[in-house]
Order: sequence, then C-alpha cells, then structure tokens
Amino acid sequence: MGQIKNNDLFNMIQGSDEQDTDIIPIVTNVFDENEKDKIYPNEIPILPLRNTVLFPGVVIPLTIGRESSSKLIRSIQSGTKIFGAVSQKQAEVEQPKPEDLYKVGTIAEILKVIEMPDNTVSVIIQGKKRFEIEEITQTDPFYKAKVSYVPENKTNSDDKNFQAIVSSLKDLSLKIVKLSASIPHEVSFAIKNIDNSSFLINFICSNSDIQPADKQKLLEIGDISKRAVKLLEYLSNQVQMLELKYDIQTKVKKELDKQQKEYLLHQQMKTIQQELGGGPAEQEKKELEERASKKKWTKEISNHFEKELKKLDHLNPASAEFSVQINYLHTMLDLPWSEYTKDNFDLKRAKKILDEDHYGLDNVKDRILEHLAVLKLKGDLKSPILCLYGPPGVGKTSLGKSIARALDRKYVRMSLGGVHDESEIRGHRKTYIGAMPGRILQNIKKAKSSNPVFVLDEIDKVGSDFRGDPSSALLEVLDPEQNTEFHDNFLEVEYDLSKVMFIATANTISTISPALRDRMELIDVSGYIVEEKLQIAKKHLIPKQFDNHGINNIKIKIEDNAIVKIIEDYTRESGVRGLDKNIAKLSRRIARKVGLDEAIPEKIGEEHITEYLGVAQFQKEKHKDEEIAGVVTGLAWTAVGGEILYIETSLSKGKGNLTITGNLGDVMKESATIALEYIKSHSDILEIDDKVFETWNVHLHVPEGAIPKDGPSAGITMATALASAYTQRKIKKNIAMTGEITLRGKVLPVGGIKEKILAAKRAGINEIILSEDNKKDISEIKDIYIKGVKFNYVSTIQDVLKIALLKEKVKDAKNLE
Repeated sequence: MGQIKNNDLFNMIQGSDEQDTDIIPIVTNVFDENEKDKIYPNEIPILPLRNTVLFPGVVIPLTIGRESSSKLIRSIQSGTKIFGAVSQKQAEVEQPKPEDLYKVGTIAEILKVIEMPDNTVSVIIQGKKRFEIEEITQTDPFYKAKVSYVPENKTNSDDKNFQAIVSSLKDLSLKIVKLSASIPHEVSFAIKNIDNSSFLINFICSNSDIQPADKQKLLEIGDISKRAVKLLEYLSNQVQMLELKYDIQTKVKKELDKQQKEYLLHQQMKTIQQELGGGPAEQEKKELEERASKKKWTKEISNHFEKELKKLDHLNPASAEFSVQINYLHTMLDLPWSEYTKDNFDLKRAKKILDEDHYGLDNVKDRILEHLAVLKLKGDLKSPILCLYGPPGVGKTSLGKSIARALDRKYVRMSLGGVHDESEIRGHRKTYIGAMPGRILQNIKKAKSSNPVFVLDEIDKVGSDFRGDPSSALLEVLDPEQNTEFHDNFLEVEYDLSKVMFIATANTISTISPALRDRMELIDVSGYIVEEKLQIAKKHLIPKQFDNHGINNIKIKIEDNAIVKIIEDYTRESGVRGLDKNIAKLSRRIARKVGLDEAIPEKIGEEHITEYLGVAQFQKEKHKDEEIAGVVTGLAWTAVGGEILYIETSLSKGKGNLTITGNLGDVMKESATIALEYIKSHSDILEIDDKVFETWNVHLHVPEGAIPKDGPSAGITMATALASAYTQRKIKKNIAMTGEITLRGKVLPVGGIKEKILAAKRAGINEIILSEDNKKDISEIKDIYIKGVKFNYVSTIQDVLKIALLKEKVKDAKNLE
C-alpha cells in the first residue's frame, strides 16, 4: 500500500512519470457508474508513465518532467483535458519508443494543474476508462494514438462469492496496514469507508505494494471479479512476507532482551563472586595448578607452564583469548610428559605373540626381538624407526598392533594417505581460531604414554601442495637425532619422541622422498605363496570369521583342497585380504543354511566351493606353451605382487619399421629399441640375413593393453622374442625370464625377485633366467619359496639365447628370404 502523509485522503502522493519513487495515490470516494456510457475520442494524446499504473476511478498526482509530456499537458489543459495514461515496460528508458509501452492503458482526466516553483508542472488526474492502443498516429511533439475502449465486466454486487472476495480483500488490506510500519493507520479508514466494490478493488490495486508489471497485469484483466481474485493472490503473498518479517524482528528483539538480561546477571554474579572470594576462572586456575604439580616434566617445561598460567590473570574470562589460553594449558597437561609404560623383556613370550598373530614375516619379527634383546641388556635404547613395505594385504598394519602387544606398549595408528597439509603433522600456531596440535601429539595424548608403538600407515601416499609438504615435516619426526626435541607449532616447546617406536607402512618405496627413506630402516614384507596362505587361512582367518559369524560351535571343517581352490580361483593377490573376504562370504552362506535348518556337510571340500561362492572369478595363471615364434614369458613386479606377462612379436612384409603397443612407458619402449638394435648388430651370430630387417616390419606387443606398464626388467624377454621371430625358432618350454639389457648385450640385475618367483610358481613355470648379479637375492630367499624352480644365471644376452632359444623351428615357420 502507499503512504498517506496526512489525514486528508485527497493529499496522497504517488510517484511520477519521471522519478522512481513510491506510489501513494489520492483517492476520492466518488466513482462514476455511468462512465461506460460516456463517449471519448478515438484518437487521443498518450502520456507514458514510469512505475505508475492508473486504474479507473483512482485519483493520483503526477509531476511532469519530460519536455514532451509538458507540451501534452499544456496543449489539453484548457481544452478537453483528456489523454491516455500508459505505463512503460522499462522504467529506466528516458525516451520511450512505441514498442516500450504497454498496449492497455486508462483514459485520464486532468482535475487540476499546479505550477511548481522549480518551473515543473504537477497535475492531479483521475482514471476514467480502460483502452487498448491500436495504432500510434503521432510521435512529435508527443505521442497520439488511435484507441479502442475496453469495458469493465462488472459482477453483480449481490453475488455471495464476489462479496466474499471483496471482504477478503478488505481484511488483507487492513492486515497489511497493521503489519507495515511505513503505512499510517489512517489508510484503514479509507478502505473501510469505500462502499463501491469496483472502486475499492481498483483503489487497492493502485495502492498495493506490488511490482508495476503485476499491476499492469491486473489492469489488463477485464472481468472485475477475476481482477479481484488475482489481487487477492498478490496480497496473500505480501501478508506472508510481512508476517515472516514481523516474526523475525520479534525474535531478534527477544534475543537482544535475553542477551541484555544475561549480561546484567553475569555482571551481578561476577560482583558477588568477587565479594565471596573467587569465581569459576579462579577455581579453574587452581585445578590447573594442582594437575601441574603432579606432572613429571622438566624445569624448563614447568617454568613455561607457569608463565602461560599467569597470563590468565590479565585476561577477561568472557574473552575469546581466555578460552584459547585455557585450551593450550589443558593440552600441555594432557600430554604424557616423561610417562612411559614398562617394556616386557620376556623374549620367548614376545616371539610367541608375534607368531600367534602373523604367519611368516620373519625379518620383521627378528628385528623386534633384536631390539628387545638389546634393550634388556643395555637398559636404554632409542626406538628403531622401521618401514614395512610390500603389497596390500600381507599384514603390515596389523603387525604394529602385535608388536605393541608383544612389548606391552600402548598402540596408536595414524593414516597418512591423502594428507596434504603440513599442519596435520606440526599443528597450527595457537593464535589462530580453532588451532590444535598436530596429529603426532594428538595421538601421543590419546595413548597416554610417551613410548607407544606408533604406526604411520600409507607413508608412500603423502601428498604436497600450496599448504606445505608433510613428508618434509616427517623428517624431524623420524630422525633419531632430531626427534628428541620435536617442535609442534601449537605447543611451542620441544617434546621428546625418541622413545616412540615408529613403524611406517608402504606399498612401494619409490614414491617416498629420498631424505625420508634414508631415515627409516626398510624391511621388505613380500607376498605369500599358496602354502603360506593355506596356513594363514587355517590358523587365523577361518577361526576369526567363524567366530564373527557365530558358527564357531558348529562341527564343520574346511578341507585344505577347498582353501587352495579359493586361493587360486577366487583371489589373485600377494596378500590375504581377498582370501579373508571370501572366507567371510563362505561363513555367511553356512550361517544362512544353519538359520534355515538346511543340511550342511561336516567337511567342505573342493567340490562344495562353487555352491557356496559361485563361479570362479579367476583362472589360475598358467604358462602358455605356444607353438608360435616370437612369444616369450616374462616376469613383472607390481604394487600388488608379481605377475607373468607375455611379450608377443609378429613379422609382416614392409620396410623394416618397428611398432610397439600395449600401453608401454618410455623405459620399456627404449628396452624394445635396444633389443632390436642388438639383434640387428649380432645378426651373423643368429644366422639372420640383414635384408630381413629392411623388408619385414616387426610389431612388438605386450597384452592387457589397458594396464600401463614400464620398467627395464623386460629387456631380455623382448630380445629373446625378437630373436625367435627373426629366426622362427622355438622357445624352451616352461621357462620365464627377467633382466635389463644394455646396448652391448650385458644383462643387468632387477628388483622384486621374490614376488616374480611366486608369480612364476603360480603359473607352473619351473625354470627362470636371471642376471648373475641377482644370485645374491636368491640366496636370501627361503627354500620353501624356490623349491622346484631351476635358476639360470646369465651375464649376456647370448647366454640367454643359448638357454631359451631352441635349434628347432616352429611349425609352419615363415620363409623370410
């Protein structure tokens, strides 16, 4: 609704054709019911209005500012005093064109012209009748248009439905006046005293605080009843908004009153407590002093704590700084300064616990027992910093918990996977809001001991970005010479981490920074062979899953051949995580049969596995003895253990081009190029005609092209495959190889030997070619892993070809001449 500036209803002011101001119409209680019978000219002057819509019967003042508008008013003020008032579509358009005007407007009659002191003209006009523009006939000095008049379709005032709508409009309008602080209550007097329903609807339309575009829509509705319904919709939305605004303001006022009341009460309580001697802040300070007196910290730390404690005397307990300081002091007190658990030096007990929890992993167990033995003899020793690396699922993380149990130490674990922020390690400075210590000290605080077994899980997956490099922050943590004085940004004083036994785990050490790798004692935790997995399943996994699924009291046994089938046909991994999941699935199927009272065999053999676990997921890796030249079996290392891979070579007529496919990395492509160049340079030894290299294209492919592959260890395999392809000679059966080659034909050692041997055994290969320098690696591997495998140690590619390349030609050998 508009604003009434005084009690005279004829002095209501509404915006103008020029200024973007609020609209406050002047109304009269006179509405000419015979207006429809009056005849107006078919061509009339047109006055564009901004932010204003004139309705029939409504009286409004206009301030004339445009030159064209002023000319229009002066030309008719002494004559007909009749013109057409039409709203602009866009109020900001200074000189509107015909297309900028709405088609429907209202005939206006000038009631009074007022010359203002600033040489502008104000007019008071009254709406008479609606019209629609048919054609603009004049544009200068002002618009004229041919129009057709649109009658108002009035509803019988005795219609109960119409009466209800009008009554609702009155009620909503009065409610808006009541809720809106900007509308004087005198407006309600005008609404109550308008008896003519049509005039009342138009009056409310003109005075409603709705958008000019919506008012134009109301004007264009010819049926007065439908106009009233649409207006009712607009007013309902306005009432909802005003009620919501009123509720918000009321709540805010109540909240402010409540806060003022609480402030006064707090001030009174503070005064009373001061009179009685001490408030909550003083009591908390005394509690901190009592806790500090029991701490086993050095004099330096004690002095620092006292200094920080005294700062509380100068802080307001209601301030944010007071809470920050209290939090800091509590953190200092919560840390286990010089509090250590006593190690259990019973080596036999420790060995028994380690063997109970994990099968194999002898290198790690021996290192723990060595540390315990030295500690028992010497009495004091800095804890080792170990890094267990190997494929997933071999027990690296769970080993930390077993070590803690064997030593009778507390156990904490921190996952470093995806950590990008250095503050995760060193903490934030306490001046920041929400600051806290780094996760190293948080875990020490959780352990309540300064010598726990601390597992840093997935250390190879630490990232770095603009927030810092966490791996660099770990250098201080994992350096025995520096971690006696570890500095956390939040704590601001040094903390001794030298007694903490840090055990890091990783899948690969290649992504760990060299500086960090240098500070740790690296222990290779390789994968398990089938026999080891069988024992792990029988001793650990099956009892655990049977207990988890409530079937440990049922007389049922899973036979060895069934477990082996699960290992070979349902998993393909170096560890036992997938095996554990399949045993859990088997346990659930057994539990379901028990719940349904179905028959269960006392012994689950190999023949039952498909029924319980479904179709086999994997086929056992088998070496393929292909009667095709140029196909050789190689051995590869991956993050999940060893794999066998095939190098395939094919010759086709061409110009001697080399094509390499199989998603290979740069190093592997270079190996293929070196292998081909070696074969070319030693063609006489291999009895190959040099013309072959110019007339036959060679294509080298490594299957499973979706998997990226790289590394130099396939060098001798590629050379053998190329030699076989060019000579069309057979490859020895059940043989695999791994090794890097040089351009001179030397065979260099490679890594991951144990994993590669396990992969070869899984595939049924019983003969492996390795570099002479890898002999030392074989000597460190237990006999159980290499049993049944013959090793050929070579120094040059010629040695490899003598062993792997047979004199016999393949069936259907190509004629390369």
